[in-house]
Amino acid sequence: MISIDEFRKVELKVATIKGVEPHPNADKLMVLQIDLGSEQRQICAGIRNHYAPDELIGRQIVVVANLETAKLRGLESQGMLLAASDEGRVILLTPEKAVEPGSKVS
Repeated sequence: MISIDEFRKVELKVATIKGVEPHPNADKLMVLQIDLGSEQRQICAGIRNHYAPDELIGRQIVVVANLETAKLRGLESQGMLLAASDEGRVILLTPEKAVEPGSKVS
């Protein structure tokens, strides 16, 4: 269990996917270029077996925006997208309606 104060430290924001390509060094990873309103970022996500690049362009997703940058198989990932998984499926968490990139999730 974490405290409400610890949870408040997690910065969830809506991002719009602007570009997608397969990770050159990992079979399960995709490299996404995302728009967070005030900045553009790159994130690596393990969704390659679940989504085609062309179905992701323009979609809005929820990301952890204040996660430390990590190197995944040699590429920087500047955040983490949120997804649900069950029975081998991975489903991206998205807002019900379009919002401005960078909108806070609370």
